[in-house]
Amino acid sequence: MKTILVTGATSGFGKATAELLAKDGHRLLLVARRGEELEALKSSLKTDVHIATLDITNRDKVADFFDSLPSDFRDIDVLVNNAGLARGMDPAQDASLDDWQQMVDTNIMGLLYMTRQVLEIMKQRGAGLIINLGSVAAHVPYKGGNVYGATKAFVAQFSRGLRTDVFGTNIKVTNIEPGAAATGFAGVRFDDEQKGQEFYSGWQPLTSQDIAATIDWVIQQPAHVNIDNVEIMALQQTSAGMVIDRSK
Repeated sequence: MKTILVTGATSGFGKATAELLAKDGHRLLLVARRGEELEALKSSLKTDVHIATLDITNRDKVADFFDSLPSDFRDIDVLVNNAGLARGMDPAQDASLDDWQQMVDTNIMGLLYMTRQVLEIMKQRGAGLIINLGSVAAHVPYKGGNVYGATKAFVAQFSRGLRTDVFGTNIKVTNIEPGAAATGFAGVRFDDEQKGQEFYSGWQPLTSQDIAATIDWVIQQPAHVNIDNVEIMALQQTSAGMVIDRSK
């Protein structure tokens, strides 16, 4: 049994990951911004769970969260940096600065705040695993993906740099880069749930459970194995111009 911290745990990849890891009997630390949904998730899981309503973009609140962890949950084995979002599909010349700021604050700064805090715990333990949720958008530009893709490019390079820095400490680092997945992500991006659903119409995208299974697989690797990077896409999507096959 491991103690595993999952951010953005109330929806999408985070929720599916919490549900799968609970079945494995792991002790879970689940954080998200929506307290009621966290309570509902906790009540549905048959394992030891601690929840906290947390905005990971608030540096002081993140520090307070780690300082106030119950003793049974302090010895964190795995951090899953799942919390993240995309806002807007406008080209850069028309994009909202507020959307850009929100993506940078969440996808970059929030990930950094959580990582820096958990590294102190893992250094003391002499072991650990940090899993970052990146995106294929880190490597393949597409119209409207400007700052979102840039934040995920940061995640990819930070993961490589972190892996280099912790080399020799028994701390492992993995970057998982999904393609398009039907998680509610598109609804947030378009600020319109119907438009989000239309994006997935006519083809079979990845699911939250697909990515949760990948996270679980990474966690299950023996101590001497580090999965540096995983890129995973639906069969009907390719990085050749981010083309989607809607013919089937």
